[in-house]
Amino acid sequence: MDVSSAVAFVVAVFLISASPGPAMALILRRAALRGFRSAVATVLGLELGLYLWALAAGAGFAALVAASETAYTVLRVVGAAVLLYLGGRALLAAWRHRRGTAEPVVTATGAPDRRAWWSAFGEGVAVQLANPKAAVFMMAFYPQFVPSDRPLFLTTAGLALVQVALETVLYLALAAGVARAGSWFARPAVRRRLEAVSGSVLVALGIRVAASGR
Repeated sequence: MDVSSAVAFVVAVFLISASPGPAMALILRRAALRGFRSAVATVLGLELGLYLWALAAGAGFAALVAASETAYTVLRVVGAAVLLYLGGRALLAAWRHRRGTAEPVVTATGAPDRRAWWSAFGEGVAVQLANPKAAVFMMAFYPQFVPSDRPLFLTTAGLALVQVALETVLYLALAAGVARAGSWFARPAVRRRLEAVSGSVLVALGIRVAASGR
């Protein structure tokens, strides 16, 4: 890859990573309500899911998903269900907090236990893998940066590592900044509003995924 193509790739990755979406909503919510360490698990899960989709694109599987109406519909339904579940859970937490029955707040200084860490990690993987748009995006995005004289799969895998590294740095910096204000987010009124807003965003994204076409 020449210098101009490399710069274009990095800029494109940055713009894509910084755009609002399920990943950003999950990271912001996790960092604000559970702290930085828990957000790290979510980021790692999201990036693993991203890398798996990139490998699938390089191997041609993503093209099969994009071409198959049945496979695309199944992924779309699953993706919408995952987002609706997460959004509904956040809205339920906001409702419970209003009633005074919400679970205790874990601030940015608290360390999540092993089960909570893997739950956050799995949540990130599930949201990324259950996104049919990711298959279409990977299939369209990476080939334009793969030189014609290079192997598609290996080059795609290498480019995906660069994207994962850039996104991880960006998302962890974002999570660290949000987590620093953990004491403010721990206030009951702020926590309730954040749960309500993030839940509404995730539900809206779930409905959008369910209703969207290719």
